[in-house]
Amino acid sequence: QVQLVESGGGLVQTGGSLRLSCAASGRTFSRCVMGWFRQAPGKEREFVAAITWSGGNRYYADSVKGRFTISRDNAKNTVYLQMNSLKPEDAAVYYCAANPSRVRVGSSSAYDYWGQGTQVTVSS
Repeated sequence: QVQLVESGGGLVQTGGSLRLSCAASGRTFSRCVMGWFRQAPGKEREFVAAITWSGGNRYYADSVKGRFTISRDNAKNTVYLQMNSLKPEDAAVYYCAANPSRVRVGSSSAYDYWGQGTQVTVSS
């Protein structure tokens, strides 16, 4: 079992930066692929980024490559999403999720545990 709590969302201007954090509890955290997804009003939840348990492999949606960076600190049971050069289209509720199976890292259906989400608003 893994419990996830996101923080760090807020309001930022276009071009600004935010860092999201996801605090995890549960003994299996370090074995999970951790991912970030987002959902804007009226849209489906979409993959943003994922990172393997060692941090050795990272995956990004094309829309955020070069602007977002995912990282994790297993000693602190925390996953981060550094978001730079934010655009209005990045505005959404961002969710942290844990994938114990470590497969299909871009698919929300592969993630068993989800946080409550944190709102990111980007003003133009």
